[in-house]
Amino acid sequence: MKILVIQQKMIGDVLTSSILFEVLRKKYPEATLDYLINSHTAPVVENNPFINNLILFSKQSEANKRVLFEFAKQTAKNNYDIVIDVYSKISSNIITYYSKSDKKISYAKWYTNWIYTNNIIRYKESEGLKNLAIKNRLLLLKPLGINEELAIPKIHLTTQEIKNSKALLEQHNLDFNQPIYMIGVLGSGHNKTYPFEYMARLLDTIVEQTKGQLLFNYIPNQIDDVKQIYSLCNEETKKHIFIDLFGKSLREFLALTHHCTALIGNEGGAINMAKALNIPTFTIFSPWIDKDTWNLFENRQNVSIHLKDIKPELYKNKSAKSYKKEALALYKTFKPTYITPNLKQFLTTFK
Repeated sequence: MKILVIQQKMIGDVLTSSILFEVLRKKYPEATLDYLINSHTAPVVENNPFINNLILFSKQSEANKRVLFEFAKQTAKNNYDIVIDVYSKISSNIITYYSKSDKKISYAKWYTNWIYTNNIIRYKESEGLKNLAIKNRLLLLKPLGINEELAIPKIHLTTQEIKNSKALLEQHNLDFNQPIYMIGVLGSGHNKTYPFEYMARLLDTIVEQTKGQLLFNYIPNQIDDVKQIYSLCNEETKKHIFIDLFGKSLREFLALTHHCTALIGNEGGAINMAKALNIPTFTIFSPWIDKDTWNLFENRQNVSIHLKDIKPELYKNKSAKSYKKEALALYKTFKPTYITPNLKQFLTTFK
C-alpha cells in the first residue's frame, strides 16, 4: 500500500495537514506514506516518524507548466494506491490526474470533481465549529473508513537540536530561571500584522508584569520592521529584548522556541508550530482571519483574541474574510487596551 498526501501551501498548513500521517499509520501500519509539499516548508515535518518520504515541489514547478507536467508524470511513477489532495489547486489537480491511483480524494469543487473518486464537502466557517482546520482535514480520511474527530500536529526535534539551542541561549546570557518569551512581532503580511505601535505597548506590558526576556521571531530581510517595533518600546522593555538572537533557520527557530515559556504574537505559522511543540501561546488574530478555523486547541494554555470578540456587531452579517481589504483600518480600532486584560491573565499562568 502506497499513499500520497498533497499539501503545497504555507508552513502552518503543511504542519496542520501532517496530522493525517499519524492517523493513517494506525490504519495502515505497513504502508508507505509520502508527503508532497513545497520545498521551503520541509523543515516543519523533518524527522516525523509517520512519514516515509518527502516529495518536494519547487517554485520552478509552480511557475513553468512544462516542468509541472514533467513533475506530475514523474510522481505518477511511484504508483500510489491512494492520493489525498488537501491542497486542491491547479497544480495538485494535475498531479492527481496523472496518478494511477484507484482512490483519489479531495474537497468537492464542481470544476474538479471529475478528477477525484471521492469529493468531500468541507465544514464552512459559518457553522462555528472549533478546530475547523483540523476537522476539515480529517474529513478526507472518511472514504478510507477512518472517523477520527481530533488529532494534534507534532514537531519532532532531535536531542542535538535541543542541546545546541540551549547552548546558544546561554551564549547570549539568557537566564533560565526567568521567563523567556518568543514574540511573533510580524505576521506573514501587513494585513496579518498587529500595528507596530500597538505591539510595542503589549511588549511593554509583558516586561512590566513578568520581567521576562523577549526573543523576536523574524528573518533577516525583516530587520528594519523589527527595529522599528523595538524603537517604539519604552527604555526598560528594550533592556529585556535580545534583538540579535533569532533562529537563522526554521529548525533553529523551533529549537529555540522549545526552551521558551510561551510564544506571543500574530496568528500564523509560528503560533501553530509552538502548539505542536506543546509551548503555550497567546494569539492576536487579524480582523479578516476566521478565528474558528485556526484557534486550534484553545484552552488555558492556548489563548487567542480577535476583534470579533470585542466588537461582535461588526461580524453579525459578514464573514471575517470579507473584511480582508479593510484589515489595516480595522486593526487601528483593535487597540492594546482591548488586549492587555486577556494578556495579563495569560501571563499569570506562568507565575
